[in-house]
Amino acid sequence: MNFIEDVLERFPSARPALVTISNQGERREWGFGELIARSAGLSGAFAARGVRRGDVVMTLIGNRVEWVLAMLACWRTGAIALPCNTQLRRHDVELRAAAANPALCVGAEALLGLLPGGVPTMTLGEVAEVMDEERAQEAPAEIADLHPTDGALIVFTSGTTGEPRGALHPQRYLAAQRTQAEHWLGAREGELVWCTTATGWSKSARNVFVAPWLCGAAALLHEGRFDPAERLELLERERVNVVCQAPTEYRMLAKRGELRPLPALRRMVSAGEALNPEVIEVFRDGLGREICDGYGQTETGHVSGNLVGDEVRYGSMGRPLPGFEVRIIDGELQVNRDRCPTFFSRYLDGDSFEGEWWPTGDVVSEDEDGYLWYEGRRDDLILSAGYRIGPFEVESALLTHPAVAEAAAVAAPDPDRGSVVRAIVVLRQGEPGDALARQLQEHCKRVAAPYKFPRIVEFADELPKTASGKIKRAELRAAGTS
Repeated sequence: MNFIEDVLERFPSARPALVTISNQGERREWGFGELIARSAGLSGAFAARGVRRGDVVMTLIGNRVEWVLAMLACWRTGAIALPCNTQLRRHDVELRAAAANPALCVGAEALLGLLPGGVPTMTLGEVAEVMDEERAQEAPAEIADLHPTDGALIVFTSGTTGEPRGALHPQRYLAAQRTQAEHWLGAREGELVWCTTATGWSKSARNVFVAPWLCGAAALLHEGRFDPAERLELLERERVNVVCQAPTEYRMLAKRGELRPLPALRRMVSAGEALNPEVIEVFRDGLGREICDGYGQTETGHVSGNLVGDEVRYGSMGRPLPGFEVRIIDGELQVNRDRCPTFFSRYLDGDSFEGEWWPTGDVVSEDEDGYLWYEGRRDDLILSAGYRIGPFEVESALLTHPAVAEAAAVAAPDPDRGSVVRAIVVLRQGEPGDALARQLQEHCKRVAAPYKFPRIVEFADELPKTASGKIKRAELRAAGTS
C-alpha cells in the first residue's frame, strides 16, 4: 500500500486538491498532479539528506502547502511524519526531538533554532529551492511498497495531565480514515472541506487533507490566525461545503461573530472536547445548520459522532462509527482495539497496549438509542456529598448565561462534602464580584440540578489551555488547593 498511489493518483492530474491562503491573503489552487510532482521532488531532497524508509521527519510548519508536501514526501518513501504545532516552545520541541530522534526537521528558520544540537534541518527557503523548476533537482525517490503495519505518523498527546507522549500510527491509519470521513465528516465528491485546526494535532493529521481526499473532495488550508469576522468571510467567499472546527472556535464565533446563513455550507462538525448544546443552538438559529459533535483520542483516532443521516442530539458525542465497538465499564468508555482500525501501534517510549479493551479514561453514559454522552475525564469528576458531578454539565449551564464567555469547573476540597464545585469564569460582559457570582450560582441551580451549582465562583481573564485548546483542569485544581 502507498497513500500516493492509492489516493492521489486515482484522480485526474488537473483536478483541484488544495486551496491555500497565505498570511498575506495570497490564494493559490493546487491540482493533484502538481502535489504529486512537488512532493516527489521533495522526497528526492529528503533522500539526499539521508532520510530513509522508517526514519522520522519532523515538521515545524504552519498551515502552508510545504507542510502538506512534506507529509506526502514521507508517505511516498515510507518515512514517518511527525508534524508539530508552530506554537511549541523550546521545551516542547526538545521533548519531541528526544522522543522521536528525527533524521530531519523541516520548518521556518526561527523555529528550527529551538531544536537541540545535532538534528539535521531543512529551512522553508531550501524547500522553495526544491520547488523552483529552474534549478537542478535531485531525482525523486521511488514510491515504496509499504505494509499496513509500517509506521506512517507520530502524533503527541495533548498533555492535559502530564508530559505529552508520542503515539505512533501505522500506514493502515491513513486508509482507515475513510470510515469517519464518509460517516462523520461527511464530505462529498467535488466539495471543499476546511478543517481549521493547527498542524501537529490528531485532528489536523487526519482531517485537513487526508479525509477530504478519501471522499473525493478538495481541502482548504488557511495560514492566518483565528479571527471570527474573517472566518465567516472566508467560509462565504470560498463557498466551503464542510467545516471542521474546534469547540473553542465555535464558542468564540457564537459569542463574537455575526452569524448569518452561508448557502454553500452544508455540514459542520466539531471534535476535541465536548461542545455545549447552547452553542449548537446558536448556530442552528444563525446559520440554519446544526453542528455534529464527535469524539476520538490521539491513540484511537475518531471513534464516535453525530453521524451522517442521524438525528443530531445536542450535547451528545454521537454513536460509534460503523464497525467500531465500544463498551462502558463503571462509567468509563472503553474501545475494542481489534474493532478500531485507526488504533495506534505504540508510544515512542516503547510502551504498547496489548489488551483487548482500551480504557479511554473518559466517563460517559449511553441512552436507549446508543448515543454517548460525555461527563468528563475520570480524574475530572467531582464527587460531592455522594453525588457524581461532571464538569461539562456545570460549564454548559454557566455558558447559557449572557455574561459568560468561557467557564471551567473543577473540584475543591471541602471538610463536610469531601469536594464542592469550583467554577472559574471568563466574562463576556459585566463586572466580576460577589453579586455576579451569586447570580451565576442561582442561574446554575435553575438550568442544572441544584446539587451541581458551583459553591465557589472565581473570575479570570483567561483559562489555561493546551496548544490544542483543551482546558487544563489539573492545573486549575492544583491552583485551588495551594
